[in-house]
Amino acid sequence: MLRMFQTATLIALLSGTAAGAQTLYFSAIPDEDETALVTRFSAVAEYLEGALGVEVEFVPVKSYPAAVTAFRNDQVQLAWFGGLTGVQARLAVPGAKAIAQGVEDPTFITYFIANTDTGLEPSDEFPQEMEGMTFTFGARTSTSGRLMPEFHIRQETGSAPEEFFSRVGYSGDHSQTLRLVASGAWQVGALNYAVYDKALADGAPEVETAQVIWQTPPYPDYNWTIRGDVDARFGEGFADRVQAAILAMDDPDLLASFPRDGFIPAASEDFQPIEDVARELDLLE
Repeated sequence: MLRMFQTATLIALLSGTAAGAQTLYFSAIPDEDETALVTRFSAVAEYLEGALGVEVEFVPVKSYPAAVTAFRNDQVQLAWFGGLTGVQARLAVPGAKAIAQGVEDPTFITYFIANTDTGLEPSDEFPQEMEGMTFTFGARTSTSGRLMPEFHIRQETGSAPEEFFSRVGYSGDHSQTLRLVASGAWQVGALNYAVYDKALADGAPEVETAQVIWQTPPYPDYNWTIRGDVDARFGEGFADRVQAAILAMDDPDLLASFPRDGFIPAASEDFQPIEDVARELDLLE
């Protein structure tokens, strides 16, 4: 009888441990190749795990839509989104909210770059001389690689990109946009300014044949978004603890993963301009 009681107690304890041993899964939009993403964010997972006292695991995804889908399907509870993907994720998951953004994100910009063989030169004015050239965006739902550059192309030319350029493509990510324009596969493209600036600082060969010719006015972009049900899973105030951990992140190596100088609080309302543009371009369901 005693043995049966001990066995039952052990099973109950193990079951309780398993039920309480929650793992926080997070992801990030794949603005670089997967190997670089895993390297970047595995260290961030370790930091969050130490700060929060729960297991934290980074989940790489193959595309921007896949990041939103993983969030919607509860495969991840936290994500580093772009402006548009953050809006899409919060619309798909009631109660989800933006909690943090990079110091640079309220005033993010997109660079338009051109292969040096085009003869296009840097200018403060929108480069109308791009007309008739080939042009590549980044990912189809990238804020800095598609949404905002398309908005400005339409605003400045009065035409859709497919009408203004001879051919339009989608590279999939910012690093690939830089490589494709540098190689001459596409004459002009648009990408996240931070990716180009990092390539310039690193002395990447691509910047020798792909130069910045114009930059957009600033707009809000990347953000950390968290599901609204995390407090019910991990304990009251957990979302606030996650926000505090992100805001306290000050290790230069970790911040370089983003890359950001630091993080500041964010609210979902901060990204209303992105939602408005996305609706104008019919990019939201």
